Amino acid sequence: MADEILLIDRDKSHADALSIYLERQQFEVFIADSVENILILLDNLIPDIILADPFLPELRVINLLKQIKNSNPSTQIIITPDHDYYDQAIEELQSDVLTYLQKPINSHLLDLSLKQAREWISLNKKLDRYAGKLGDLHNAQNLYQQLFDEVPCYISVQDREFRLTATNRMFKKDFGNEIGSYCYEIYKHRTSPCPDCPVDATFEDGESHQTEEIVTSKSGKHYNTLTWTAPIEDATGKITQVIEMSTNITQIRQLQDHLTSLGLMLGSMSHGVKGMLTALDGGIYQLESGIANKDDERITKAFDQVKHMTDKIKDMVLEILYYAKSRALKYQSVDVNQLAESIKDTVEPIAKKNDIELNMHISPSMGKMDIDSNWVKAALVNFIENAVDACTYDRSKKEHHVDFSVCEKRPDYVCFEISDNGMGMDQETKEKMFTLFFTSKGSHGTGLGLFIAHRVITQHSGAITVESELREGSWFQICLPRKRPEHPRVVDFPEMNLNNSGK
Repeated sequence: MADEILLIDRDKSHADALSIYLERQQFEVFIADSVENILILLDNLIPDIILADPFLPELRVINLLKQIKNSNPSTQIIITPDHDYYDQAIEELQSDVLTYLQKPINSHLLDLSLKQAREWISLNKKLDRYAGKLGDLHNAQNLYQQLFDEVPCYISVQDREFRLTATNRMFKKDFGNEIGSYCYEIYKHRTSPCPDCPVDATFEDGESHQTEEIVTSKSGKHYNTLTWTAPIEDATGKITQVIEMSTNITQIRQLQDHLTSLGLMLGSMSHGVKGMLTALDGGIYQLESGIANKDDERITKAFDQVKHMTDKIKDMVLEILYYAKSRALKYQSVDVNQLAESIKDTVEPIAKKNDIELNMHISPSMGKMDIDSNWVKAALVNFIENAVDACTYDRSKKEHHVDFSVCEKRPDYVCFEISDNGMGMDQETKEKMFTLFFTSKGSHGTGLGLFIAHRVITQHSGAITVESELREGSWFQICLPRKRPEHPRVVDFPEMNLNNSGK
């Protein structure tokens, strides 16, 4: 299609001659010798080029040319003023014009100007096409970003150093917006990459990998996640980044774990219960034999065995019941000093057996508090026993001690503090210590003790504060309200509630 030229000239014969010259160069020419004709033509025409004498007799067209240029920037304007108006035209139109050709028009200059105009028109059309493509690309990018942000799972993109280069909205909400940080720091608060990292595996073989992880949010909550990875390649096929997508399956796992672990726990305890019942049966037999023979020594020994086995069975059954279902607390008014002495009497033999000094500091006349004494005592004993274990397993020191104190640091709250100079905990252990079946004792621990202890304190509307340094020791503060809460809590699946405040 020929380029369209609007030829504006007050000299009709001059315009006709120019029109013939331009048509030979494959232009479609439209002539206007008045403002009225210009306006009529512009109703249906957007010219590629305007070749204009800007000073018609009845009205200057300079303002009209400026309007055309503003509304159609790709239109190229060539001005052909008389000698007397040449400087004025340049001053008023300035950069809106491609070039100025003084009458009489030199054909070589006109040809060069038309060639330049066509080049600019072609370039502008290309730019318009590119702008359209860029607009499409921008829309596609916005759509991608929206999809990336709104996917209901955690998405991160990581480089070979496991640094985060992009994260979606859900990830930012639960783990923060720390671009450039290491994945293992954000997800697990580790100081080194995770073993069996699926991102690392994808960098190695270019395949997608799947794993299930427990991660820690910025608020300290633990989430079970099902994670997939996929490689991101550059134009040469080299893997430059890996995208990791993690679905939060915490609620599913909590329900599954609660049901399956209960069955496993009952199965694993069945042999222990059987042994206890056998021992209990033997104790009863010895007791009956002692009574029949009036043997006081045998009676006393048998009674101690029966009592010991009965206590062990009771403790085990209570743990099973506590874990198996929610239960209401049996509140009663308890003397705090007597409770503390009872706890000390329970754990002191264990400490002595392991050559660990147990120190107790109790403020005098602590008064009474409303609690379920059986469960609170069991929880506090568990904390102290763990402190004893932390000292027992620590080989870096010759002497160890556990300190147990009771005070009223907060109004209307009784605080039990337990500290030790044992092996201490790293950040990951500290964050997971109250989760179900987590233990740092290997085969020596079940992972139920601290889980249930935390549950007891939480159900009493209490709070646990923990501080610990690896190889330095740990400090626990368990604060319980002195009076029974108006609305006691029933806890099914407790979340860890750590306050990392100072002592």
